[in-house]
Amino acid sequence: MDVVIAAATPADAGEIMTVQRAAYLTEGQRYGDVTIPPLTETADEVRAVIAGGAVVLVARAGHRLAGSVRGHVEGRDGLVGRLAVAPDLQGHGIGGRLLRAVEEALAGRVDRLELFTGATSHDNVRLYERHGYVVFDHRPSGAGPGLVFLEKKIG
Repeated sequence: MDVVIAAATPADAGEIMTVQRAAYLTEGQRYGDVTIPPLTETADEVRAVIAGGAVVLVARAGHRLAGSVRGHVEGRDGLVGRLAVAPDLQGHGIGGRLLRAVEEALAGRVDRLELFTGATSHDNVRLYERHGYVVFDHRPSGAGPGLVFLEKKIG
């Protein structure tokens, strides 16, 4: 599958939101909370993130937006979030490519990358571990199983 990764533009906001909602719906259902931020974020909010200086990347398969990811710098840490791949395209390496691309975009600006996922989102944890991330913390989150935080040293 030919996939091109590029910086997102404000015109991508609606498609990003659509793919993000489709990708995160199973997460919301798994944890019994469909009000998690990736499911409630609006296109205007996505546009504001893009305009606000965060690294926002999209993966396109032909003309179709297949996935997206975000990163931003906080001190010497790079925070990676909202990694999303259209459900029917998951398992084709798009998530890994987006993760590598955001790492490259943040490289040289940070010493460490951090991300989190649901504690029982085992496929997500395996993806991150395959890309060199290591679990460093578990935190409670509402009534569910909590969150697992992973990091990767790059500096």
